[in-house]
Amino acid sequence: MASHFALSAVAGLILTLSLLTVTTSLPNTASTVIGATYSASTAATYPTPPTPERVASTVSSLGISSLRLDFSDPALVRAFLYSNTTLLLTIPNPLVPPLAANRSNALRWLYAHVVPFFPRTKISAISVGNDLLEATPEFSQFLIPAIRNVHLALLDLGIRKIAVSTTFSFVNVVTTPFPPSTAQFQDAPLQTVIRPLLQFLRDTNSSFFINIYPYNQYRLRSEIPISFPLFQEHPFSFRDDVTTGVRYRNLFDMMVDAVISSMAVAGHENIPLIVTETGWPSSSTDPSEVDANPVYAELYFKGLVGHLKSGRGTPLRKEGVTAVYIYELIDKQVKQGRNWGILFPNMTKKYKIDYSSGSGSILVGFGFLEMVIGQVLVFAFLLRGNAAISLL
Repeated sequence: MASHFALSAVAGLILTLSLLTVTTSLPNTASTVIGATYSASTAATYPTPPTPERVASTVSSLGISSLRLDFSDPALVRAFLYSNTTLLLTIPNPLVPPLAANRSNALRWLYAHVVPFFPRTKISAISVGNDLLEATPEFSQFLIPAIRNVHLALLDLGIRKIAVSTTFSFVNVVTTPFPPSTAQFQDAPLQTVIRPLLQFLRDTNSSFFINIYPYNQYRLRSEIPISFPLFQEHPFSFRDDVTTGVRYRNLFDMMVDAVISSMAVAGHENIPLIVTETGWPSSSTDPSEVDANPVYAELYFKGLVGHLKSGRGTPLRKEGVTAVYIYELIDKQVKQGRNWGILFPNMTKKYKIDYSSGSGSILVGFGFLEMVIGQVLVFAFLLRGNAAISLL
């Protein structure tokens, strides 16, 4: 009876929201690319691995303008021939030492993954390694030489329009991130990796790649209200940086500006920034993660996409970040952990969101009401014991 009443109340609230919500088109002064990350298609990753052609057609149908491959399968790169989707390729961490040792190894990788397809496939950038400082810290000394060799190998091939960088994780390289004005890179990676990388990025007009997860920061800091990472703009959802006098309305902007402040402290505040991963899980096998549910995930993605399309940028970078890649395209098989996909394993949509880059219609004015609906939905699922969102 209680669960039926709660769900009826939710239906009423949703109807009210549909009548009250204002839809408006806002000018997009920034040109942030909205992309997604896709993992290698193997039987261990997905119950029924989709074909490369199906992945390409699905990405196009979603309006996603860029795809980041965390494992650069040549068959998948080929599937994007003559498409309007740009690709960000990733070189696996174990290949970093041999790439650093010899430029011919870099050429060999490019001949397999780039040369047969570019420019018919729009490859915008290559990440040499992914979160290498955390995943394989013993390879850190090889990272900068490997990046340089890949860049020089591209020049040897006459290719000058593919940027080269590497990907970091926010929690592993940024220290004292709050407020953003106090943020800086951790000392060890700053001297050996980040400072020479920033110089390289400036010289080659490339971007700094970083994974930013407001979900993880929210879980680490109990004082953060749930509305703040979910882009819910109501009177009490803000944080002030007392040093700069800047008021932040969402956690994503705070984390981006913490990276920008860290680059400024290192002497390179104008390097373009690409968020290579961000997301919110729709479920978790850990029953304590009650915030990993489809209601909050949809609120996060709607808020993120709307914010990026608004063209507002961040307080420290009005033009915004260059690109943001949602993690991830499709739910993986997860025995222990979280589901992050914006698509179910059968490649159907989880959320009604327009991911296309550029200006568009955004919902404004009733974020707080939508937040209340989300909380009532979670309560209703609790009453029904819905295991799909891992609540007890």
